[in-house]
Amino acid sequence: MSLKTNINALRRQLMRKLTKNVGTSQFDKNVDLSKVKFKKILICRPNPRLGNQLLITPLVQDVITTFPDCEIDLFVNGGLAPIIFENYTNINRIIRLPRKPFKEITKYVKGWLSLKKYSYDIVINVVENSSSGRLSAQFVNSKYKFFGDDVDAVQQKHNDYEHIAKYPVYNFRHYLTKLGFKENNSAVPNLDLKLSDSELAEAKKILHSIVQNDKKTIAIFTFATADKCYSEAWWAPFYDRLLAEYPDYNIVEVLPVENVSQIGFKAPTFYSKDVREIGALIANTEVFIGADSGIMHLASASKTPTVGLFSRDNIKMYQPYNDKSVAIDTNTDSVEDFITAINKILR
Repeated sequence: MSLKTNINALRRQLMRKLTKNVGTSQFDKNVDLSKVKFKKILICRPNPRLGNQLLITPLVQDVITTFPDCEIDLFVNGGLAPIIFENYTNINRIIRLPRKPFKEITKYVKGWLSLKKYSYDIVINVVENSSSGRLSAQFVNSKYKFFGDDVDAVQQKHNDYEHIAKYPVYNFRHYLTKLGFKENNSAVPNLDLKLSDSELAEAKKILHSIVQNDKKTIAIFTFATADKCYSEAWWAPFYDRLLAEYPDYNIVEVLPVENVSQIGFKAPTFYSKDVREIGALIANTEVFIGADSGIMHLASASKTPTVGLFSRDNIKMYQPYNDKSVAIDTNTDSVEDFITAINKILR
């Protein structure tokens, strides 16, 4: 582990300790809902990673369903949010911090100060242990502030509460009942990139230009970060097995921005730096197979059945849960289990 990684880990630990008690969720049980309009809402998730920003799409959808006429501002980090939320018409303003604050200190300070320009009816910190999220929720002007802390009663009610895309939704709904709203027991929305028909149609053409046939396609993604990335020795026999099991399907490898392949580029490949184009291409395939990563969540947000490969003990927190999707623990499950799971999807 590098010195930079160690320093960043220590910095995060310190900030969490300093901010864990920042803010208390605010409720006014005497509020008259007939006289209150919850119009302007701020959602705070200042994390730059693709997966973490996709994982807030269920909360955004739930907020919109609850308050259809609302205007949502997002407080985020990096440049992905405008791309991910391009087709979310309720998104009003995206307040962005630079990914590297010490290199762009002026933009960083302006991002924080801009929070004070606006007032909100509700502010929601998505993840409880996000120090920047808690500080931003505390910093803004808002009558109602939800800090994302675990709620024991809600946690006991939902066996999937641990999922990082679901518990913010459950908490949001719980907070609203504190204000007198009727309890919402509907299913948590799936991740959703809201791809347009034109994006899907264009990606279909791109996919056909790659495979040059009309067979259905299986998408694989062989990369991931750190120890989540499976070795070439792991992927090579699995890829060979996929070829043997599914001769009537194309197998296309979606390449990472690093343009590397754990199968030595043996499969037809697709490379793009356009997140929406990648999602649209995956949406034109029958199933996506890949390790826990931002692209795995992108596949899920593209409404494609997703087989997530997990080597860490974090399945309950990050598993894909859209229709037919499945998470596989590669420490305990065998290749036969993988094939069984894929067969269930393809049927």
